[in-house]
Amino acid sequence: MIKATQIYKSFGDLQVLKGVDLEIKTGEIASVVGSSGAGKTTLLHILGTLEQPDFKPGSSLEIDGTDIIKLKGKQLSKFRNNSLGFIFQFHQLLPEFTALENVCIPAYIANTDKAAAEKRAKELLSYLKLSDRFNHKPGALSGGEQQRVAVARALINNPKVIFADEPTGNLDSATANDLHQLIFQLREELNQTFVIVTHNDELANLADRKLVMSDGKFL
Repeated sequence: MIKATQIYKSFGDLQVLKGVDLEIKTGEIASVVGSSGAGKTTLLHILGTLEQPDFKPGSSLEIDGTDIIKLKGKQLSKFRNNSLGFIFQFHQLLPEFTALENVCIPAYIANTDKAAAEKRAKELLSYLKLSDRFNHKPGALSGGEQQRVAVARALINNPKVIFADEPTGNLDSATANDLHQLIFQLREELNQTFVIVTHNDELANLADRKLVMSDGKFL
């Protein structure tokens, strides 16, 4: 599903990624762990096409057979919206919109018919046990409910990969455990691929593979 070769990234004189190689299989749940400053989030953002790496001879990035290096501008944005899903620590839900509207936004961007987008969003929210929260805005939802809305939003366009950056970092332990179970349920039922940056040892150890970063590379 993902093949990254010799991924570098510097910010000024600070070299954050130092030639990272990585392969992720379809349906795999991979966790990325390491100390603060190791380069985990930077790598996640590059794999998720939110940031550009410093391309050097031998550098490459493919997702589901698509050469990401060749995609520019609107092409890259379209690929990101249609093929990738994202879950962040602080949800990133838009407060002025309902749960249903938040979930629909990536589908609208993909020019999905409004009725079809809402049908799919309602199916996902119901699947995530939020059928009684369609019309609630984020401020009326608990932290766990907000994160499940974010999961539904990540799934709306049937992404090839979901990238999660500290998805349980803002949740209490019981709610975090619920989200752990949900991630593995999605893999079992949808064969969903996940790449998860986390400081949560339990989630990291549950993953099919735990990748440890240190000083810009995997150990």
